[in-house]
Amino acid sequence: MESSAPGRRRRWDWRRARGAGCALSWAAVGLVLSAFVARASPPVGYFIRFPRGFRLTQETVKIVGSSSFPVKVYVMLHQKSPHVLCVTPRLRNSEMIDPSFQWHGPKGRIISENSTAQVTSTGSLVFQNFEEGMSGVYTCFLEYKPTVEEIVKNIQLKYLIYAYREPHYYYQFTARYHAAPCNSIYNISFEKKLLQILSKLVLDLSCEVSLLKSECHRVKMQRAGLQNELFFTFSVSSLDTEKGPKPCVDHNCESSKRLSKAKNLIERFFNQQVEVLGRRSEPLPEIYYIEGTLQMVWINRCFPGYGMNTLKHPRCPECCVICSPGSYNPRDGTHCLQCNSSLAFGAKACL
Repeated sequence: MESSAPGRRRRWDWRRARGAGCALSWAAVGLVLSAFVARASPPVGYFIRFPRGFRLTQETVKIVGSSSFPVKVYVMLHQKSPHVLCVTPRLRNSEMIDPSFQWHGPKGRIISENSTAQVTSTGSLVFQNFEEGMSGVYTCFLEYKPTVEEIVKNIQLKYLIYAYREPHYYYQFTARYHAAPCNSIYNISFEKKLLQILSKLVLDLSCEVSLLKSECHRVKMQRAGLQNELFFTFSVSSLDTEKGPKPCVDHNCESSKRLSKAKNLIERFFNQQVEVLGRRSEPLPEIYYIEGTLQMVWINRCFPGYGMNTLKHPRCPECCVICSPGSYNPRDGTHCLQCNSSLAFGAKACL
């Protein structure tokens, strides 16, 4: 876990903050602080790699088979697959007379006219829009003559083709605030205002802020008495760009880039609270951010039916690969769990 404001010393560069241009953050800081300097009646209403591991594409990769073992192939969900060749490395560089290719998958023989899985004239298997149900064992039967005079040879090549998808990753933040008494309604009102401000900060990046936990505790300070503190835990995750408030089509719309920008905005917002408090001549408000308590951790999760396994999928170590038969993932966990009664790919329950 890393801290976004190391130590208790104020290190914020005021001129750099102005140059970065964050009028919303400064206005938000002022709102947070001014709203709770004096107690008022509660308001009626409240404001409220990548994957990073590995990605195969048909433009960069052609997969060859092996006569000794099944070859694993990873295809991103809803994307076009690489070309899966019906040859071994040796045959790929050899001449074959009258080659004949026949592919069989989990649902039987694959014909070249199939709209989702196609066999090219040279025997390559290509998926146009790979779905979960396409995961499984694929076998190619190859017949050919090494030379005109020789007899026909037969070879059988097996492939294990897996769907995979990007992890559901997000930042998890924790922060502490000096608080009103733990049973006070002002703490609840402050929590809702803070969440509204944080959500507004990242809205244009198609990111969302979710409160995971909010607790009030009495804390015994070193060489001091007891004080009330609010412990906030919230997450920042990216939304699908097509669901965001502004359509986005360039490379800056990648989830990792948008999340990184959102993280920086939130860190800046908390640092600016420290700056504003440092310039106050009046006594501190009852509720204020405690400098140096903002901490952040990066979290990866897979969707149900998918999981990470570096031993089983060393070529795709940070991919969420569809769970194989004999395993399942019922929720947003990181790994597929063992289930001997699970017979299908992508199981979400152990029945």
